[in-house]
Amino acid sequence: MNPSDAVRKRLLLHTCCGPCLTHPFQYLKSRFEVFSFFYNPNIQPGTERGKRLSEMRNLSAEWGVPLIACDEDSEEWIRSTRGLEDEPEGGGRCQVCYRMRLEKTAREALSLGMDCFSTTLTLSPHKRADVIFPIGREIGSRLGIAFLEEDFKKRDGFRASLAWSRDLGLYRQNYCGCLFSLREAERRIKKNHS
Repeated sequence: MNPSDAVRKRLLLHTCCGPCLTHPFQYLKSRFEVFSFFYNPNIQPGTERGKRLSEMRNLSAEWGVPLIACDEDSEEWIRSTRGLEDEPEGGGRCQVCYRMRLEKTAREALSLGMDCFSTTLTLSPHKRADVIFPIGREIGSRLGIAFLEEDFKKRDGFRASLAWSRDLGLYRQNYCGCLFSLREAERRIKKNHS
């Protein structure tokens, strides 16, 4: 065992795909023993979820990152976001989704005896840290576990993840994960090509 391993805290990092693990893991690995947590009941259709989980398994194995893949609560996610279908990306539906995933991550971190939890969601230029951080803080405070606030898109994090993804040949999706964000992405693409 490396002597520095004894002092590193154990972090459960909510991760939605391989590309989103790249930069955050590289950034955190010297300070934390990082465990990746794949819990994304929002990802639809099932084939998309399968692609992302497969990439997570491959990258985790290649880099030696322990991966915990959790059973999905897709029905619960649908119930929780009912009535928010027309919200834009980043709106109320996304906040419900962030809360659901961060709550599950925090509870899993506690059950595993981790020191803290965080999320790679802040890597995306479409996800605002100032919306995600208060949710993580509130959950951490309520459950009694530290929430690590890292805005991974800073310091060119998103650009670094693009480079890692290209170099590793990782599958990169063009939408957040839910069917509503897929439709929004398809509209953007159509608008840009017209």
